[in-house]
Amino acid sequence: MKRLFKNMGWLLGGRGFNAVLSLVYLALATRTLGLEGFGWFAAIVALGQVVAGVVNFQTWQFIVRWGANGASSGGSSAASEATGFAIALDTLSIVVGTVLAAILVSSAPLWLPIPTELLWLTFGYCVVSLISIRTTPTGLLRLRFKYATATAAEAVQPIIRAVGAILAALFMPTVTGFILAYAVSELAVAAALWIAAARTEKIDLSCYSFTRIPAMHPDAWRFVLSTNMSGSLTIAGKQLMILLVGTFGGAALLGGFRVASQLGQALVELAKTISKAILPELVHAKDDALNMARRMANIALIGGVIAVLVAIFAGRWGLEALAGGEFNGFYWAMVILSIAGAVELIGASLESLLVSAGKAGTAFLVRAVPTVLALALLDVAIDWNGAKGAAFAVLGSSSLAVIGFYVAILNSQQIRFDTRGVDKTRVPEPEPDRP
Repeated sequence: MKRLFKNMGWLLGGRGFNAVLSLVYLALATRTLGLEGFGWFAAIVALGQVVAGVVNFQTWQFIVRWGANGASSGGSSAASEATGFAIALDTLSIVVGTVLAAILVSSAPLWLPIPTELLWLTFGYCVVSLISIRTTPTGLLRLRFKYATATAAEAVQPIIRAVGAILAALFMPTVTGFILAYAVSELAVAAALWIAAARTEKIDLSCYSFTRIPAMHPDAWRFVLSTNMSGSLTIAGKQLMILLVGTFGGAALLGGFRVASQLGQALVELAKTISKAILPELVHAKDDALNMARRMANIALIGGVIAVLVAIFAGRWGLEALAGGEFNGFYWAMVILSIAGAVELIGASLESLLVSAGKAGTAFLVRAVPTVLALALLDVAIDWNGAKGAAFAVLGSSSLAVIGFYVAILNSQQIRFDTRGVDKTRVPEPEPDRP
């Protein structure tokens, strides 16, 4: 637990630094582009994140899982084997993602509020998002518990993004200017993380292979697909929700909902931080994993309540101070999304517990059903109550998912432990015959 809190401290410090600078470029973008222009900008960014999220394999989980506990083949280390498999999957993501981006961007005028003159810019940003996939170097740093190093490398992104937003506001106050700032920051942080990872762990490209890890671990492809689908739901599902708000409500509603989401769902980012810090510990802890996850959920509950109270009492002022009076009408959507973020915060350690116990497929199904339901009901929710209706769809999805994680843990025989960390389901070995 001591190491866990230390690692969480580094991750949360990085998130806090990122959050402060994000207010800078969010304020500049909203005030420079206005409600509709910011909606176009948000649609392009969300589409890039959808493409990258759908095809991106959660390779950091593979490295932590097989690099820490897996056997090696030949003269290569387990970490090298896991890294070679992860890099192979990253290249597959880039190829498949580029094709997917071409399809989505070419069809964008039919379903997205993006002007036709911005379509090439949109495709370019999608490709940059794919090239900047960085889960593999992040996994190497987490495998060795180099959270301070990872935090320092990740700080490159908000710094460049903030500086780029300032330059865009001064010299290119258009959607193109702000998208270029985002694109440069994505490439820069990916490069920083790869450099940091290479200094921590030797990256042996001779281990590049789609077959070595599956040969050593029969369940490898099932785990790969399950974590990919879970990650797609978590990342792409959120961004797809934002895109569909634009589809059903137009660019102005999309822009306002995006601001409300970024402010209200800051806790979702905190949830990701907790899950990233706790998963390596759960993999190593094994028998004490349930106790650790339970403690983290209790702490998250307190943090979630505090954050929701802040959103209720300071959210209206924050919206006006940050984005201007145009965005005041999205206050209640922001509050509802903050409650959804608090729910996700509580569920982060539960989801990580399932994944660490080899139940990635269960975690995916528990996340998938509420997400698909929310997306299916989004049009009805927007017709009912605009941005607030969309926010309620997000809240319902998060609540059902976290309830599902809890029920899955209770029903799973493989991760049912008592308070002392002893596995109740473990069958005692017979005593040897006495002479």
